[in-house]
Amino acid sequence: MGAIAFVFTGSVLIGIPIAFVLGLSALYYFLFVGRVPMDMIGQKLYSGTDNFVLLAIPFFILAGDLMNRAKITDALVGFAKLLVGRIPGALAQVTVVCSIFFAGITGAGVADVAALGSVLIPAMKKEGYTAEYAAAITVAGSVIGPIIPPSIIMVVYSMTTGESVGALFAAGFVPGLAIGLALMIMSVYFAIKNGHPRRTEKIPFNEAAVTVRKSLIALMCPVVLVGGILSGRFTPTEAAAIACGYAMLAGVVLLRTLTFRDVVECFQRAAVSSAVILLIIAMAGLFSQVLALEYFPRTVAGWILGFTQNKYVYLMLVNILLLFMGMIMETAASVILLAPILLPIAIQLGIHPLHFALVMLVNLNIGLITPPVGVCLFAAAPIAKVSIEKMSKAAMPFICAELVALMIITYVPELILIVPRMMGFIR
Repeated sequence: MGAIAFVFTGSVLIGIPIAFVLGLSALYYFLFVGRVPMDMIGQKLYSGTDNFVLLAIPFFILAGDLMNRAKITDALVGFAKLLVGRIPGALAQVTVVCSIFFAGITGAGVADVAALGSVLIPAMKKEGYTAEYAAAITVAGSVIGPIIPPSIIMVVYSMTTGESVGALFAAGFVPGLAIGLALMIMSVYFAIKNGHPRRTEKIPFNEAAVTVRKSLIALMCPVVLVGGILSGRFTPTEAAAIACGYAMLAGVVLLRTLTFRDVVECFQRAAVSSAVILLIIAMAGLFSQVLALEYFPRTVAGWILGFTQNKYVYLMLVNILLLFMGMIMETAASVILLAPILLPIAIQLGIHPLHFALVMLVNLNIGLITPPVGVCLFAAAPIAKVSIEKMSKAAMPFICAELVALMIITYVPELILIVPRMMGFIR
């Protein structure tokens, strides 16, 4: 394992994309270390993506892009302004609330940054917010996207561990809202400290009614999507396909903001983005086979259980590990590699598997906004026209707020389990 670790670490340090890091490390093992047939490589690459539930990934990506192109984002922003526009730091609050609403449509953090950032970052700069602050609150809010259902990374976790997608979706509501609340509290603090503007006048009833009516098209998508999955009406893959149909119906027929060219471009981008994610999943599956052949999960379990058998200490160690992994590795790869190792230990220590799943996913999603591999930082930088360094520094207070929320859901498991229990997924 020492040589494989050297190849893996060296590849990461020189900046090779994570999919090829995993592939190169596995190839080195098969060529020089393991005495296994080479045709296993093709078999594992294929079997790693041969799962019906993974079809949801391209559909969710396509649905989010169609919604963005249809300018449904604008309707959500107007509705959010109506709700929280009079709270100190109004546009920062609007950004967080829009992230919560948009999370019910896309299920991906980068999509949230691209959609909301292009609208709200320029608006915040125009009202006197610094560019780095506007970018920081936008990327911090993007963490909510993969936590509140639907969620692409939850689909990957379900594929990896066999956990019910519906149960994962139900468990994501409270953690997502907890992070949103933490960010809103932090935004109020900065608004009072820096004198950020807010709306003081009341919105006339007629204007408010028009805003609500326009936003219903956007708000109905997550209701149909998540409601259908949680009620058992359709599978996550079917729900993702329905979301694409709904997005095209809304954009082409109802709002008339989508053209044929827009739809074609959305399909093209969804194909490329899906290929990237599925390549990572395939390579991670191959590398996880190397770990299994070397009995790495059993070794790690022995180390951890030899160090502690206290579940609270274990959860703290897992949080520290995952925060580090989120900084250096893509989320889907971390889930595929680490979940089969860490989950059995958690179950052995008496931690509910659904509780552990959300702790793991929330933790890794915070990695979306932590350098050096925070992909949401790279998505927001060109929109805000600010350096990664300045944006990362401005995001630190919001990351701390999210870590506080993470600690609360880590040590108060009922916050995660209450909704799945109410919906009958667990007893």
